[in-house]
This record gives sequence, structure tokens and C-alpha cells, in this order.
Amino acid sequence: MAGEYREYNYVAADTIDVSELEPLDPETKQIMKSEFSTGIKLTLFYYVFILSIPILNWYAGEFMFSRMWGGMTYSWFFTSIVAMAMAFVIALIHTTLYEKRLKKSGAEQSSSPADGRRIG
Repeated sequence: MAGEYREYNYVAADTIDVSELEPLDPETKQIMKSEFSTGIKLTLFYYVFILSIPILNWYAGEFMFSRMWGGMTYSWFFTSIVAMAMAFVIALIHTTLYEKRLKKSGAEQSSSPADGRRIG
């Protein structure tokens, strides 16, 4: 039956010791390093923005707690609306750069023979 429930034996799956894994190939290692670098830069940019909100609340409280549309304060606007837009843009940047790296590595693989030497 389609709705029949069967239990899975997860004990048989076992674990993997990280020290037993083979090292990454140079291409994958380079992609991982560039992904990490991009992620760190975008994270720092977002954290600086988020941590600047309490600082602005403290030093520019009169402006930050003044009212705008329908009684919303600038502090609330930056914390919610602008932060969500920034998160979307950061995700878009990260995804675009990742796809560009994959396309570049795919083009390099297609232009090189099986023994790893470049053509041309």
C-alpha cells in the first residue's frame, strides 16, 4: 500500500571518519575557498548593518525614533524592511557568483583534455 509505514534501520548507515576522506581535487578546493571568502564578506557587511542599528538608536535617537509612514519609526523600518531587502540582495549576489564560478569551471573542463593539459 502507498500509505504503509516501514521503519528504517539507521544503525546500519554507520558514520564516516573525516580523516579517512580523500583530499579535495584542486578545482573543488578553489571553488570552496572562493565560496567561503564571498560568504564571509557578505556576512560581515550584513552584521555591520545590523549592529549599526543600536548604535544609531543610541547616538541619533531623535531621528531613529521619529515617525514615518503610519507611525512606523526609522529604527523599525531599517531593522525590518531594509534588513529583509539586504538579505534578499545578499542571497542574490551569493547565488549569482556561485553560478558564475560553476559556469567558469565547466567551461575550463570542456576546454581541457582528459589528462588535465589545456588546449590552445
